[in-house]
Amino acid sequence: MSWRNVRDALVLMGGFIALIWILQVFNWADGYRLDPQFGIWPHSVSHLADIFSAPFLHFSWQHIEGNTVPLFVLGVLAAYRGIRKFLLVTLIVTVVSGLAVWLFQSSNELTVGASGVIFGYFGYVLIRGFFDRNLVDIGIGVVAGVLYWTILQVAIPGTPGISWIGHLGGLFGGVLAAWFLRTRSPAGVAAGGWTSGWTTGLGGRSGGSRPGSGGQPGSGGQLGSGGQPGSGSKPGSGDDGGGQRRGAPGGTASGNGHPGSRAAADLLRELDDMGL
Repeated sequence: MSWRNVRDALVLMGGFIALIWILQVFNWADGYRLDPQFGIWPHSVSHLADIFSAPFLHFSWQHIEGNTVPLFVLGVLAAYRGIRKFLLVTLIVTVVSGLAVWLFQSSNELTVGASGVIFGYFGYVLIRGFFDRNLVDIGIGVVAGVLYWTILQVAIPGTPGISWIGHLGGLFGGVLAAWFLRTRSPAGVAAGGWTSGWTTGLGGRSGGSRPGSGGQPGSGGQLGSGGQPGSGSKPGSGDDGGGQRRGAPGGTASGNGHPGSRAAADLLRELDDMGL
């Protein structure tokens, strides 16, 4: 997990919340005339593109107040693995939820609000860890499910005054995004393996050389090659005369075949992800 990504997720969702509240002030001051202009009118070809603007608008102060907290929390949980992937998730969820409303909802029902996007983030956070084989994300999905399972009640068909089609479409869009954007080969994890989300992977070797291996992490040589790692050129040391040590059989000149060097590289990559 990258703390830099967590910070970026908080800033991004804070900006998104600020934007929809600013639009709410203008919408309210204009007598909510933005809703019919930029909301989703089912089956109306001229309003098809409004599936992208409808999530930014709300019918009332109570509407936006009810959406703000779950939108922020679930948005941060969906975004902390990377902003680029999060933007793709948002696009998929918005399109699937909006099209569900445009195709299947009654033609005389106007729909606006971020609820479909909220349900999309909810579905994405719930299922992402299983597709990515990531234990931290599974745990976060469980916590999100415990906190917000009650919102599923408004996705039940027939709920009065609620666009349950948009909610259900958003939920499906979130699951679809989790599958489509899944991490197929997590770094340092064998095919079909699992990652903890904090380290390179579970079941892998940790940093350091094996007892009795005769080498040091990242040394690029072995004691049995005729010289000490890092020593100068000596007869029989395997040095080619130009100051470059030839790798031992089964390895490479850079030492990439040594378990210690791979562990060191993984550690450096992890520290870089954490911004250290």
